[in-house]
Amino acid sequence: MSRETHIVGFRVGRETYGVPITSLHEIVRVPEITAVPDAPDYLEGVINLRGKIVSVVDLRKRFGQPSTGIDRRSRILVVEHRGRLAGMIVDSASEVLKIPESEIEAAPAMMQEGGLDCVTGLGKYQGRLIILLDISKVLAAREVGNETAAEKPAEKTAAAGIGKAGTAGAGTKGAAAGK
Repeated sequence: MSRETHIVGFRVGRETYGVPITSLHEIVRVPEITAVPDAPDYLEGVINLRGKIVSVVDLRKRFGQPSTGIDRRSRILVVEHRGRLAGMIVDSASEVLKIPESEIEAAPAMMQEGGLDCVTGLGKYQGRLIILLDISKVLAAREVGNETAAEKPAEKTAAAGIGKAGTAGAGTKGAAAGK
């Protein structure tokens, strides 16, 4: 008997995506979301899920698609990421799919090279393709991709040159004094 991979299928735009069922904590309706100042545009904010604060990412925005707003079919997939719960807004959560491992292919090299390293593979299920995602990369890729390239070097420079009190040159004065 061939082995099967159990994934949770969900839709974002026209595409069906899937994540391993083992990474899913739960699926909830979209409650009121509290905005967080200075958050990236794809981070909608946070929700209170039975006493736990959960960050919520809009997967449409995360994948560069226009946002259509929340409707009655929208759901939040709650997953565990870096020891904390995180939520992902999807257009709809479809079903648990059982895909034989023989029907799953690795992501094409072009996807990996094009910065789409969150795609782990493509599953063939009832005549359609399911894009399989790595949750940790979906939730972390923008932190690494955009912020690291654009903001993190500036933060490192600032951290090296600005002390906690905000005085410019604190790092360089110490280095100069040590010579």
